[in-house]
Amino acid sequence: MRIVAVLLASTSLFVSPAFAADEPAPAADTALAADGGEAEIVVLGQGQTRQVQELSTAELTILASGTSPLKAIEKLPSVNFQSADAFGNYEWSTRITIRGFNQNQLGFNLDGIPLGDMSYGNSNGLHISRAISPENIGVTRVSQGSGSITAQSTNNLGGTLEFFSVDPKDVLGADFSASYGSANTWRGFARVGLGTADGARAFASVQYQDGDKWKGDGKQRTLMVNAKGIVPLGNDVELDGTISYSDRAEQDYQDLSLAQLNRLGYDWDNFGPSNYALAIKVADIAANRGDSGTTPLNPAAGTTYPAPITTADDAYYDASGLRKDTLASLGLTVPFADTAVFKVKGYYHENDGQGTWGSPYVNSPSGVPMALRTTEYDIKRKGVFASISNTYGANNLTVGGWYEKNDFIQSRKFYGYESRTNPGRDHLKFQSNPIFTQWSIAFETDTIQYYVNDDINLGDLKVNLGWKGFSVDTNAFALVNTSGLATGDIKVEDWFQPHVGLNYKLGGGVEAFAGFTQVTRAFQASATSGPFSTSQAGFNKIKGTLKPESSDTYEAGLRYSTGIINASLAGYYVKFRDRLLVLPTSVGIVGSANVLQNVGSVRALGLEAALDVKLPGGFGAFASYSYNDTTYRDDVTITTGAVPTVLPTAGKSVVDTPKHLLHGELSYDSDTAFGRIGVNYMSKRYFTYLNDMSVPGRALVDATVGYRLDIGQRQPVELQLNAVNLFDKRYVATIGSNGFGFSGDNQTLLAAAPRQVFVTLKAGF
Repeated sequence: MRIVAVLLASTSLFVSPAFAADEPAPAADTALAADGGEAEIVVLGQGQTRQVQELSTAELTILASGTSPLKAIEKLPSVNFQSADAFGNYEWSTRITIRGFNQNQLGFNLDGIPLGDMSYGNSNGLHISRAISPENIGVTRVSQGSGSITAQSTNNLGGTLEFFSVDPKDVLGADFSASYGSANTWRGFARVGLGTADGARAFASVQYQDGDKWKGDGKQRTLMVNAKGIVPLGNDVELDGTISYSDRAEQDYQDLSLAQLNRLGYDWDNFGPSNYALAIKVADIAANRGDSGTTPLNPAAGTTYPAPITTADDAYYDASGLRKDTLASLGLTVPFADTAVFKVKGYYHENDGQGTWGSPYVNSPSGVPMALRTTEYDIKRKGVFASISNTYGANNLTVGGWYEKNDFIQSRKFYGYESRTNPGRDHLKFQSNPIFTQWSIAFETDTIQYYVNDDINLGDLKVNLGWKGFSVDTNAFALVNTSGLATGDIKVEDWFQPHVGLNYKLGGGVEAFAGFTQVTRAFQASATSGPFSTSQAGFNKIKGTLKPESSDTYEAGLRYSTGIINASLAGYYVKFRDRLLVLPTSVGIVGSANVLQNVGSVRALGLEAALDVKLPGGFGAFASYSYNDTTYRDDVTITTGAVPTVLPTAGKSVVDTPKHLLHGELSYDSDTAFGRIGVNYMSKRYFTYLNDMSVPGRALVDATVGYRLDIGQRQPVELQLNAVNLFDKRYVATIGSNGFGFSGDNQTLLAAAPRQVFVTLKAGF
């Protein structure tokens, strides 16, 4: 009842359409889907004034059951996705970059509800894999440029990802699936839809997934419940509501460096519960050597690490990510005056989270030379967004707005292990009764955003004109603060960020488009990233001079569309100003205050191409290629020491930005059999700002084969076999898991899963 009350209260704030915002206007949504055809898996943005593509739910269903929609979009131009697991769901490892912009510089929405920047630090939203089951996603839309002007986001410098849930009318009946595969992984999904296609209708679903880590000792499991309902109120007025609950617990893989990979191998991992005694021994040795800075508790352990271990950071006892989320929304759609539509939606999000590490850098009171360290998260977000749109002759004008209040508490706590023979604590469970709290910081953030957008239809020429603006005000105050982390108030305002686009039909299925977008990014409100992750002295020094990041994006291209061939070719130029550089001052597990400063600009030049072809006999082919040249334009001057240090970063490639991305696939689909084989190539990636360290390129092959049997029900029975990383390539998946350094090796890499195979049985009644 508390959630319903909050939603009703927030929605009532916008009973007037004078201040509004919502997901893209219905006219724009319909145009993109209709031009591509309802049966299309990939829609290449026909009719749009910017670079944009859509994937339908069919793209997710042919992947291994439970695969993240982020992994699904890696086939699109300029999308660089990485994950250390086969499904793309393991949050510590998931990274997505577009045109050189990293994950916290992108915008993410689900049915218009803001998901924040989806970073692991979890300060202003939640990951899409905790918001909705992949089977319930109807459309995934990717805007590679600065993104949709209508998106509820204050960080979409380099693109926007918008996810839209399926309509209950499309899932009336019951759907079931069960999967089993590598690493003893099993997953079940069930969904029931009730009502009539044109009347009141709803669905509810549940998924549960449980499996071993592909290496090491530990589990990764998820429970999720989704529900959505639509109630017609007459005269085309509709009330809609959603609710989602997610409980995720996943034990982590060990972060590695290149040297560790060469010395220990790709299968090296944390010790885990089955090797508790070895973890104790290594921690004792670290203390005896002075490596951990803790008081030695067992001098008899000596000072020599057991081979092949050479440092206390080679492996930790255990680590995990725990997240519980509730996300709910209540919306109203009101058509009026023949061509006008008013929409309003309120939402509420509550999150409890803990990221745990078994740290040898703190002793437990029980005499154990380790302690369980957590970073804890408590989010309570409530907001409302609305829009009003109307057609006046050739103009379709939309005015929208968004307000959110985010109360976020982030804490660093330590918990004691029970004894040297029994840890007494399970990293897969939420911890209680800490031995001490190092810091606990509360962040109160108020966000106000508005936009104005006009789509002008002049026949073969379409013009898009608009702008958006926002104010984001964060006040941080200490609940506990023994580390001297920053508190105070910081505000970002930019009330005019222009968007301009053109689309012209040249005939014969060919169209040209061009656009310009300017966007500003708000600061992150977190003790582990952004302005507040530095010391109080550092924050006081930079508060008055720190500038928010901003970008100017220019893009132009051609599209070709027939019933058989759909293709696009685009080029872009991006100038990214006032880049914020966060410099970690310790290994991640220690968690010392960062150093933060503006360090100049970045320039991106690139080319994107995509081709989708329907071949005879049920065959199809898809290919995409991206070339990206993204470089730092300035040297970095570090001013924290007595003497400034100049680091020659000008002209160096941006970290985690491969120059070449290539994806190709061949598919087959008939009434009884279906399949697909795809190849994904990524060139080398740097993980230092001076480009002296990199991981090599890799080419991966995934494959799907399946069989359908029509038994006269709503959906055929399907048996599907998926192989991920078919040829068992050993490679580095994620880079930057513990940030990036200027030069030299760093424990910030995650090894990728080897070949994994899964079988799924699906049925619909």
